[in-house]
Amino acid sequence: MTHTVFVDGEAGTTGLDVLRRLEARTDLELILLGDRRRDVNARREALNSADAVILCLPDEAAIAAVAMIDNPAVRVIDASTAYRVDPTWTYGFPEMTAGQAGKIATATRVSNPGCYPTGFIGLMRPLVQAGLVPADWPVTVNAVSGYSGGGKAMIAAFETGEADAFRAYGLSLKHKHVPEMTRHAGLKRPVLFAPAVGNYRQGMLVEVPLHLSALPETPSIERLHGALVEAYARSRFVEVVDLDETEAMTGIDPEGLNGRNDMRLHVFGDRDGGQARLVALLDNLGKGASGAAVQNLNLMLGLDEGVGLN
Repeated sequence: MTHTVFVDGEAGTTGLDVLRRLEARTDLELILLGDRRRDVNARREALNSADAVILCLPDEAAIAAVAMIDNPAVRVIDASTAYRVDPTWTYGFPEMTAGQAGKIATATRVSNPGCYPTGFIGLMRPLVQAGLVPADWPVTVNAVSGYSGGGKAMIAAFETGEADAFRAYGLSLKHKHVPEMTRHAGLKRPVLFAPAVGNYRQGMLVEVPLHLSALPETPSIERLHGALVEAYARSRFVEVVDLDETEAMTGIDPEGLNGRNDMRLHVFGDRDGGQARLVALLDNLGKGASGAAVQNLNLMLGLDEGVGLN
């Protein structure tokens, strides 16, 4: 059976990467508007005739696109931040809980996670669920991404050499990912989020430092690692790196998973000490955007979740 798919916003960074992952597949028929993509009537027809729609648009445009859909059979994946904390939409992180992939498979409205939140939630939610980090704990997350996630202006600035080698941003502490990270990690207190962009195109590291000796149960890094291993034991795309391998590492290349839908989680720390550094490695355009969208699409269409990935 061939399913029809419309990518609205196909000319943007995420949209182009989604199309790259879908165009060679024989089980899908892509609805492509080309020069007609700015034609409202053509878009409305495509939005209502596809089996599934992937929105790769800014928030306001995504909301407007959803409002144009009156066919109840159309399934929607939205890659913007518009619906990520909306309880009427299903959060599209299949590995987040044991039953999340099943919820996505039966949903008609799925909000694709952000790239930073994917790494943070992947690290933190299992620890909160296991009681190792209290839900009201003041959690800090530091992260660095390639410039491809920053939009056309940022991409141009870096590729023309006008940007610095490293740029910290979100300095107002009001980054739009904070509600998403806080809610889906199971936290009650807003996270302190310190994002940055490096002078490379794609790939990211998301890090959560923890003072273990300050936590109520003073968990060891073995307990933290064990909670993550248990959470992702049956996951195809999330790997928890072995502690012995982690101890031998002297650094992590943020571009190490580029082009893939995988995410690797690390627990660094002195086994006899009182501190830990939890680090997620992922491609901000892969598991952090277009790869996740394709994984969600596969689930929603009743296909194997790994079709067309990696």
